[in-house]
Amino acid sequence: MNIFVLNSGRCGSTTWIQACQHIDNYTAAHESRAHLLGASRLDYPPAHIEADNRLSWLLGRLEQRYGKDAFYVHLRRERAATAASFERRAGFGIMRAYREGILLGADSGLSNRAVAEDYLETIESNIALFLRDKPQQMSARLETAADDFRRFWQAIGAQGDLDAALSEFDTRYNSSAET
Repeated sequence: MNIFVLNSGRCGSTTWIQACQHIDNYTAAHESRAHLLGASRLDYPPAHIEADNRLSWLLGRLEQRYGKDAFYVHLRRERAATAASFERRAGFGIMRAYREGILLGADSGLSNRAVAEDYLETIESNIALFLRDKPQQMSARLETAADDFRRFWQAIGAQGDLDAALSEFDTRYNSSAET
């Protein structure tokens, strides 16, 4: 069974995958196929856990390829903290792509915070709609990640070193510098 950690970004997905590295019966990666096109983009190996915020733009294709046969985690973080983190990254990555590509250059009078909040609303609603009929799913939050990861471990029948996995949540990976 494949597992997809669907998320907006800036919510602990890198840390979640670091924790998954301590699971012996699954492989795990973060954004491992983001650079690929076509069928190759979603050609994950069996028994693989993938976290990639860009999957929220590929949900139709994810449905066609994996549908109800995969397990899905909707990973989130408190909305204001997530928006603030994206605001600090307004000039590159997904925020730049959203402002310049999706919003077609958006009015320059729009604050970076407003764009980040709009992005989050878009992504969270896309994921919620996709998950509406998925029998194998769970929600997880960065703020309760250790407890949620324990539930995840049980739900997928993980084998490995749970204590080592949980210790990963004591480290901040890929954090945005606070101003």
